[in-house]
Order: sequence, then structure tokens, then C-alpha cells
Amino acid sequence: MKPSFSSSTPAVMRQVWNHLFFLHWIEQAERLQSLLPRGLTLDSHDGHAYVGIVGFQMNSLRPIGLPAVPWLSNFGELNVRLYVRDHSGRPGVYFLSLDCDRTIAVWIARVFFSLPYRQASIRFDATAENYTLNCRRWGFNKGNADYAWRPVSTPKVAAPGTLEFHLLERYRFFTERQGILQEGRVSHTPYEASKALFSKWSALPLAWNVLPIPNRPPDLAHYCRGVSVEAHAITPVRA
Repeated sequence: MKPSFSSSTPAVMRQVWNHLFFLHWIEQAERLQSLLPRGLTLDSHDGHAYVGIVGFQMNSLRPIGLPAVPWLSNFGELNVRLYVRDHSGRPGVYFLSLDCDRTIAVWIARVFFSLPYRQASIRFDATAENYTLNCRRWGFNKGNADYAWRPVSTPKVAAPGTLEFHLLERYRFFTERQGILQEGRVSHTPYEASKALFSKWSALPLAWNVLPIPNRPPDLAHYCRGVSVEAHAITPVRA
């Protein structure tokens, strides 16, 4: 299957995202919009705005032309993201936070991609079709976020126009560097996602990003076995 997105900017990194989970809650649009930098607006679906928590295993991370190395290339990640459009109407995601358990990966992401990475302890485990992930933060905004899940439907690619397509099929992210809005792009085949059943879940990462913890389970929960990804250089958003 061909990638859903191609970019004219050069690919600078290759990586594999394995065992992804996606949790989503409907949230007040005004509250989420207040967290965005200038130049971005929330991208709603059927009048609803969503905040997402995404966890996965990062594997085989390496610059183009170089091999993967154990001390850099494999680690866990947990991120909180919003769904946005820029002034030209192009869809993407805006990350409120990205937690990972590899110091050098945090440094690379902050310096070269201007992403709000933070080091945390992340533990992932898999048994048959059951998966667990624990993210632990220390210091400011400390706490444990625990997840346990399994897929409960046949994986499939989301159809354009559906809510799943709106949430999952995003190939652009936005960030700020020295007050200037930047965009980065990734290319990979479309997610083949299943519905997921969670026996443990946590909305604590939303509180880490000054959002209230919902008093209900996630409105949507999905799982994808994995995709191979190319990441492209970040560039200023076109005026």
C-alpha cells in the first residue's frame, strides 16, 4: 500500500511506530483553542472538538542513511494532541506534550523539531493480543498513567469523511520555533485500526496540560499494530 502523503521536503528520519493506541474525548472547543498558538484553529468534526492521548512503541529510529542503534532507536512514547488547521486550511496535529523514556531522543526532538518532549519512565508489555503501557512522570506534574487494552474488531483503513479518518489520518504537525509557526510532515501507509477495549486507562496526561480530567471513559478507543514512517524536515508555515 502506498503512503497516503508525500512531501517535497527531504525525509530526514526513518522510524517504526508499533502497537499504537488512540484515546479521544470530546472537549470544549473554546478551552482547546486557548492552548493553540497564533495561526492555528481547531479542526472539528460534526461540531465536536477532540483531544487525543496516543501511546506507542518507537522502534528503529535513525537518520536517513544510518543504521538503528539500541541506545537511541527504541523507546516508548505517550503524547497529547489536538486537531487543527492552519490559515490555509491544511489539517494537522498540535502536540501539547510528548513523553518519552530516552534522553537523547528528547534532546533531538526539542532541538531539531521544536517539539515539547519531556523525559519520563515508560514501560510497555505485550502478551498475545493484550497490551499495557505505563508512563510515569517525576517532579512538576508528576504521576502515573496506566493503560491496558486489546483490539476487539477487524483492523481496517478509515474511509474519508468518517470520524476515524478525521482523527487518525494526519500527516502534518505544527509547532513554534522562536515565535514562528513551523510545520513538519510524516509519510506512512494509512493506519489499519481496530476498535480497542481498555481495562485500564488514564486521562492524567490531560491534567499535565492544564485540561480537566473527564468524568467519563474515552469517547473513542482504537489500536493499530504499526506503520513504517519517514519524517521530513520542519519548515516555516507559508504565509
